[in-house]
Amino acid sequence: MSNEQMNYIQEDEINLRELFKTIWAKKWFIVIFTCIVTLGAVVYALLKTPVYEANALMEIGNYKLDNTNNNNRNFLDNSAQLEKKLNVLFIDLYKNEKDVDAKISSITVPKKQDGFLEIKAEGISNEAITREIQKVIAYIQAEHQKILDDVKQRRELEISNIDSRIENIKSREVALLDEKISLQEENVIGYKKQLEMIDANIKKIEDSNPSLAALKLMEKRDLNNFILSLNLQLLEMKNKKDELETSVINELLEKKNLLKSMLLPHNYKNTQVIGKIITNDYPIKPKKRLIVTVAFVTGFILSIFLVFFIEFIKGFKEEEN
Repeated sequence: MSNEQMNYIQEDEINLRELFKTIWAKKWFIVIFTCIVTLGAVVYALLKTPVYEANALMEIGNYKLDNTNNNNRNFLDNSAQLEKKLNVLFIDLYKNEKDVDAKISSITVPKKQDGFLEIKAEGISNEAITREIQKVIAYIQAEHQKILDDVKQRRELEISNIDSRIENIKSREVALLDEKISLQEENVIGYKKQLEMIDANIKKIEDSNPSLAALKLMEKRDLNNFILSLNLQLLEMKNKKDELETSVINELLEKKNLLKSMLLPHNYKNTQVIGKIITNDYPIKPKKRLIVTVAFVTGFILSIFLVFFIEFIKGFKEEEN
């Protein structure tokens, strides 16, 4: 090892020794300064108003679309859009308010949990933050209840329209068809009597007046075709009446019964809290242990820095003198 290296190591040992001597000489200053800073942090942590936190997990309400599938439900709201709306109403609008007992701190959609909302509040007591969360819950439920009521009213209106349609079929359409069928049957009977008269005339004149008999035969053929046409129309009217009284009314009744079943309470679910609003017995702020620990470490480091700084000033003055 060279002389230069030996001298460098000795100088380092001397410098470290001097540093430790300086620190040891000022040990009481370091202890007292550190204790004062730590004590100040303890007083701050004790005097600081405690802040409590509560949270609630809400499930977005839904209603059943039909009876074909129990999972075929429609959410009352879009979670992402509802999150933005509530953040404006309950966080952004109250951002500048001070000296409040409690406030909503966050409203978010849990990751990969569409159909849910998580609401958090902070305040000076669990009672205050619970009230704030309940305000948000009450607002959401009132808005979503309007949607559910509207869905129910639409379905009740559909049922009423079906009843009106059935009544109209029974009292008007079927009655009108009965009149048409009755009139058509009378017409067919009248034309059949005319056909009988033509047959009788043909028998009377077929020997005496063959030409007139031929004309009567043509008239008879046309009348037969016309009667056949009337019978076909009569058959169509009877089929239509039968279809109205059976198929159409049965389909309407089936649809009505389906809608009535959709009005049952279990098909409607308003937005609600899962479980209950969760509160903590211990405040989340201030974090007393962390504050005291950081203050202790900071006070200790700062006191050592002040010791060396003071020694530096003294040395500088001595050099000047």
